[in-house]
Amino acid sequence: MEQDKIKYTFSGHESFQCKSLWLKKGYDFMCQNKDFNASDAVVDLGVGKNMVSSIRFWMKAFGLREENTITQIANYIFDSETGKDPFAEDIATLWLLHYLLVSTNTASLYKLFFVDFHSEKNEFSKEQVQNFVKRKCAETANPNMYNENTINKDIDVLFKNYLAPIANKPNEDLLSLMTVLNLIRQTDRHEDNQGRKITYYNFNTIGKQKIIPEVFLYAIIDVKGSDKAVSYDVLYSLSLLFCLSSSELIDTISYIEKEYSDTLKFTDDGGIKQLLFIKELDKQKVLDNYYKN
Repeated sequence: MEQDKIKYTFSGHESFQCKSLWLKKGYDFMCQNKDFNASDAVVDLGVGKNMVSSIRFWMKAFGLREENTITQIANYIFDSETGKDPFAEDIATLWLLHYLLVSTNTASLYKLFFVDFHSEKNEFSKEQVQNFVKRKCAETANPNMYNENTINKDIDVLFKNYLAPIANKPNEDLLSLMTVLNLIRQTDRHEDNQGRKITYYNFNTIGKQKIIPEVFLYAIIDVKGSDKAVSYDVLYSLSLLFCLSSSELIDTISYIEKEYSDTLKFTDDGGIKQLLFIKELDKQKVLDNYYKN
């Protein structure tokens, strides 16, 4: 049964969001063949013991390491000499890292939130996110994987990772790596029927950073595998992941169809919308096309 194959994983971040320079720190640390579990890791990384564990976790969650091995995409971004953006200063890099975090699925909450939950709601409260995760866990063969305190902390960290801090409010959230994308924002607060004050948020399809089309195409190539056609449903799921409006999705597809006209074509035959690949396209070369400019 399909439910038997579903396995969600939560926690591991030690309640720390991913800070701005942590991935570069973790990458350089691994390049020196150093061990996150070693007693001197706190000195080498210049952070506390729990933060060492958190950096190790985020390196895996972002798809930058597999066990003790640095991944190809980690070298592509963070290598001090050949890396395209070692300090993650380009907005394309942040979009790419966002995609990797959600698609790698080491931290299951991020796909559940940005794709599955987003397909149901655009405005939400923290409690609604938590109830959604509880429902998804109950649908699996192992409903006991849901732990209220664990999921509560996971959602808090996700918000710290992505929620743009309130203006003129000095706090450490300003140091979070992904807040620059501005993908979620607080909307308002009001009381429920029991008089509790509820804070609401939404997926920010209007005020976020503009998607880099090459990153969207990278994601398409990554999810399609060896398939020659990508259905509109897959494109729509990616639009949820990147918080694209319907018009942004159409504009982005139009852009990549124009730029790669000899390679792919968007068709709408008999109401069946899909992106057809006339020939194979290397996803890393797509990124090269952006970074070389």
